[in-house]
Amino acid sequence: MNQYIKDLTDISRFYGASMDYVIAGGGNSSYKDDKTLWIKASGEALAELTEEGLAVLDRDKLKKISTEKYSDDPLAREEQVKNDLYASILDHSKGKRPSVETSLHDLIRYRFVVHLHPSLINGILCSRNAKNIISQIFGEKALFVTYTDPGYTLFKKLETEITEFRKNFSSDPKMIFLENHGVFAAADTTEEIREIYDNIFSKVEERTERLSNIQELPYNSVLHKTLPGIRMLLTKDRIKIIRHRHNTLISKYYSSQQNFHNISLPLIPDVIVYCKARYLYIDQSSTADRILESLRIQLSRFKNEYGYLPKIIVIKDMGVFAVEESVGAAETALDVFEDNIRICHYALQCGGIKFLTPEQTDFIDKWEVENYRRKALKPVSSKSRLENRIAVITGGARGLGEGIASSLFSLGLNIVIADVNDEAGHDLVSRLNSTENSKNRAVFINTDVSDPGSVSDLIFHTVKEFGGLDIMISNAGILKAGGLDEMEPDVFIKTTGINYNGYFYCAKYASEVMKQQNQEKPDYFTDIIQINSKSGLRGSKKNFAYSGGKFGGIGLTQSFALELAPFRIKVNSICPGNFYEGPLWSDPLNGLFVQYLKTGKVPGAKNIDDVRKFYEDQVPMKRGCKMEDILKALLYVIDQEYETGQAVPVTGGQLMLG
Repeated sequence: MNQYIKDLTDISRFYGASMDYVIAGGGNSSYKDDKTLWIKASGEALAELTEEGLAVLDRDKLKKISTEKYSDDPLAREEQVKNDLYASILDHSKGKRPSVETSLHDLIRYRFVVHLHPSLINGILCSRNAKNIISQIFGEKALFVTYTDPGYTLFKKLETEITEFRKNFSSDPKMIFLENHGVFAAADTTEEIREIYDNIFSKVEERTERLSNIQELPYNSVLHKTLPGIRMLLTKDRIKIIRHRHNTLISKYYSSQQNFHNISLPLIPDVIVYCKARYLYIDQSSTADRILESLRIQLSRFKNEYGYLPKIIVIKDMGVFAVEESVGAAETALDVFEDNIRICHYALQCGGIKFLTPEQTDFIDKWEVENYRRKALKPVSSKSRLENRIAVITGGARGLGEGIASSLFSLGLNIVIADVNDEAGHDLVSRLNSTENSKNRAVFINTDVSDPGSVSDLIFHTVKEFGGLDIMISNAGILKAGGLDEMEPDVFIKTTGINYNGYFYCAKYASEVMKQQNQEKPDYFTDIIQINSKSGLRGSKKNFAYSGGKFGGIGLTQSFALELAPFRIKVNSICPGNFYEGPLWSDPLNGLFVQYLKTGKVPGAKNIDDVRKFYEDQVPMKRGCKMEDILKALLYVIDQEYETGQAVPVTGGQLMLG
């Protein structure tokens, strides 16, 4: 790698790694020589920038943008400029889109340019006294540019300003401050770039008190009965996820309508891109009913006035809530909105807030470049209508549960893995969340399904994490083989407590959330699914503790289905045949192959292979049940909207229902 390119990527990663400098992958950086410009491509994050993430352009072709005559229509003009930027790309095979600020970077004569959006600096730049304060702190060697619509208009404005600066100082500015936008530092080495930014921050901190010691505040339990309803009220075409943030900074701005006014409008373009331009405030927050009633009243008015549903909701004494189509998009919206609050906080120290005007906001909102950035946040569609649903899988850390969790995650669902095995659970979550380009998320919650309090906590934390619940899969189970003479009462009680009682607890607490969602969206279907067994359809010799619990589970499924059908909650059981790949059968110490061999359940069996063959021979399809067999049945019961209370066999013909 060229040393200059390495310097560029190193300094980009340095500043990109801290939210003090950029939010949501924003900011930009470039290096140029006499003929070529390398710039961070649109959609690439500074924190992860590599040489592959750079757009490489011909500077001679870029200069055409300065002299070309474009349309007077702003949106048509920006499209024409974009086409000329593309025409300047040296290697189209990389598929990198040049940053809209490319011409600005090319205009500045220094080799390196690094553009950041630090909230501390933007607090000044979004204040009413921005120009005077920048002049007082940095003097005439800093170029201050009043707010100008980004893109071509800003380029031409800066072209004029820098030309004038060159006349006065015989050089280009090394510091450029853009009102309501951010700051540029330019120099011939990255070492000097760092010195410039160190100097900027040092001097600004002498003028503005930096926020520190921001503390997270508690999650209010009222939200457990609130968020599922909010989620449905804001779900139209695509199901939503709700992410929440509550801290001591946010608390300064939600206590009254007057305080909320300070954060009610955008200060910089990024807020419009990720959060839109208007946000909804709820001050009736004493109970779940009052919050939901206030939201119902305000939503239609909000939609009629602004033409869209809110992405950001601020609830008095509760915090900020981002409502989005993926966890990643919601987290970004929270980051950007909290940054807007920080900027507001700093601007109030600098003489008052200067919001973007409606005209400036409207340009950003409709600009193709910013809509491109929005699209980058949307999940890559898997063409699954289950995408972005929320599913809990008990016993999800290993074996069959792990297979179900991994399969549903690959279809774009958000997954809660509930298990007593912390190590396996955290390991699975880590592997799932490292999946490239996934916008959904997996979380692990330690859960003992035989303990009703533990299951209640599981559902509570699921709502806290994602805002609701769509699919409850009661999969956790244990199997201890043995006849009447061998089975001890405590083993029987433990087996029943997990296999039978655990299903009841899952259905009880999951259905509470699903009913809340149904109240606000009566046509929305949710699912409670028990992973049962062929042993729940036919008795199992010397296996009555397991089989009895599973038989009981079918009775629960049918009874729950009758009770919950009016709420569009479907309840079904999947009854797999023998799943040999998981630890239930194949664990070398306690698996069923070992247990059945030791208890003599298979007459004449001398080893594990004999036990396996005995069971495979009972299946017309001559094999055990596989994960893909179970997944097809699972997806069927979720997808259909007519069947409930069913026990679906997946046994390769071993059991045929009459």
